[in-house]
Amino acid sequence: MAEAINQSGLLQVRLVTPDRVLLDATAEAVELPAMSGYLEALYGAAPLLAELGAGEVRLHGGSSHEQKFFVAWGFVEVLPERVTILAETAVVPAEIDKAAASAELQEAQKMWNEAGDNGDQYDEANALTRQAEEKIASAEGRTA
Repeated sequence: MAEAINQSGLLQVRLVTPDRVLLDATAEAVELPAMSGYLEALYGAAPLLAELGAGEVRLHGGSSHEQKFFVAWGFVEVLPERVTILAETAVVPAEIDKAAASAELQEAQKMWNEAGDNGDQYDEANALTRQAEEKIASAEGRTA
């Protein structure tokens, strides 16, 4: 099977959470939300290990058929022929509860307002705000 993938120029992509394998497919390209911004992995890319942020993983071409997933926190390993995404949270945008995500956003904003001089609490509130905003954007079919 690896020979067929190598000859086709497609990446083997796996998206894994602590409780399930959400995706095992091929793609021509994978867009990922890294902590420093979005990156795109293509077949033959240089090896990379990056920390995931919150946002959408977008797959293009191959057997993935233009799929999207909301992910939050974890790691991605990019190899020339394979992308492995280990995410704390990963869901199909249609599975996102927008009301719950809006409540998460309000709670994060409340935490930010109450942080006072606590830098760690500000950082946590900012991370939770970003996650909630990205989750809402993914559920609505747009990027934050």
